[in-house]
Amino acid sequence: MLRRNLRSEFVAGAYVFPGGSVDPDDRSPAAAALCRGRTDAEASAMLGMDSGGLAFWVAALRECFEEAGVMLARRGDPEHPDTGMPLDTSDPETSERFTHYRDALNQQRIGLLDICTEEQLLLAADTMYYISHWITPEVAPKRYDTRFFITAAPPGQIARHDDGETIATIWVRAEDALRRNLAGEIDLLPPTVTNLGAISSFRSTAEVMAWAAQVTSVPTVLPIVVLVDGQLVVLRPGDAGYDEAFSDRLIAGSEMPSDLSAAALEAWGPKADTD
Repeated sequence: MLRRNLRSEFVAGAYVFPGGSVDPDDRSPAAAALCRGRTDAEASAMLGMDSGGLAFWVAALRECFEEAGVMLARRGDPEHPDTGMPLDTSDPETSERFTHYRDALNQQRIGLLDICTEEQLLLAADTMYYISHWITPEVAPKRYDTRFFITAAPPGQIARHDDGETIATIWVRAEDALRRNLAGEIDLLPPTVTNLGAISSFRSTAEVMAWAAQVTSVPTVLPIVVLVDGQLVVLRPGDAGYDEAFSDRLIAGSEMPSDLSAAALEAWGPKADTD
């Protein structure tokens, strides 16, 4: 998990998964051609889209490398001794090379497809599974329509934050992250809590991946935020009071109560003056 920069516009300081927006290059035919084991038609059907769904897998793979330094790809060069195997960057020369690639990618001097072409890599879209879909509440300072994916970390790679958008990296068991959140040691958002809860009962990566591979129905979750005794309360579909709060929000339209907006900004806005 990565800790967001304390100056971030939204959920500053929270621990999150790598992620970001779908870029134009993610939607290109060249990107689709590098994805193995998953077609755009299959990906789009999973996301409930007519087309273009595979771009979300490409974006997730790219953001994982940009933000966490983990390249989820396989060697595609038939002449390479590790062809078909997950990329291993453990030897110093390869590690240094991919560190330079990552820096150049974050500085927008090259693209993910350039790296794949240079290194003859194929993107591991077939082992990345779609498991969750959340839309940020209307009251949030910045809103996202977010698809969550899960995959196994490749052996021979070490995750590192980018020291820009993110300022810390932790590897943590799901149940421990949830416990630390309840204890106030780390900040987690409701989607993160729910996604961690979904895998917290599994005892191994293999169990998680077996579960993720059979997920076929992913409902969209739109939380509603209300103010109760001066505290923000996030209601999700199925929670007591959600339907009433949702109806009230529809009636109110885009007009947000000023006290609710102020509380949301204080809770989720920049924390530049905190340590």
